[in-house]
Amino acid sequence: MTTQQMLSFLRKGISKYQLIRDGDKIAVGVSGGKDSVVLLKLLAEYKKFAPEKFDLVAITVDLDFTDAPADFTPIKELCESLNVPYYVEKTEIGKIVFDVRQESNPCALCSKMRKGALNTLAKKLGCNKVALGHHADDLTDTLMLSLLYEGRLSTFAPKSYLDKIDLTLIRPMVMIKEMNVIAYSKTLPIVKSCCPANKHTKREYVKELISKIGEDIPQVRDMLFTALIHPERYNLFDKFEEQAEKLN
Repeated sequence: MTTQQMLSFLRKGISKYQLIRDGDKIAVGVSGGKDSVVLLKLLAEYKKFAPEKFDLVAITVDLDFTDAPADFTPIKELCESLNVPYYVEKTEIGKIVFDVRQESNPCALCSKMRKGALNTLAKKLGCNKVALGHHADDLTDTLMLSLLYEGRLSTFAPKSYLDKIDLTLIRPMVMIKEMNVIAYSKTLPIVKSCCPANKHTKREYVKELISKIGEDIPQVRDMLFTALIHPERYNLFDKFEEQAEKLN
């Protein structure tokens, strides 16, 4: 997967959901994993020829895991090569979640605290938007998580406004499949996750479940994704109730 091919998918998502405007200052959340690093690279490349004039900064929230400190030097060097200012926000989130609170389900609390630290620094740096590296597979995984564990038909939005902090959250890779992110990330420096819960989460279970279904229905992810982005295919009970009210 070439940079040009990846940028074509990125542009499609940005255009379809109007994610970037002239004058934006965008903070890219960079954990060091493949998704966030690919997003950083693509946005830096897109910036060179984009019709929108915008600025980028990169922010890493250092969770500070007690037994496995992370080295973000490769990300710093990548940002220097891309001419993107880079900031590391030091926190004790890892210690709080795993050592102090000893959470049995650590992901929810960690995610909330990590996003809080990211958004707070982004605001201090004068950013009006925060970009996260969620891709098309994350969209369908979240749908299945909500359905199976919460009894809801719900997923994240490509763009959402956080009124409490006055920031807009964007997900420019929403039209890019994970397999393409994986292929492209092989050209980039990746920092391995130090999280003790890595690969042992509900999200990982759902990802494996969809892959298992894909053995019998090869296009299952495409079908889930299509159902999400085409509202004209939506046909649930609220529509029946609306029709009944009209008939009465």
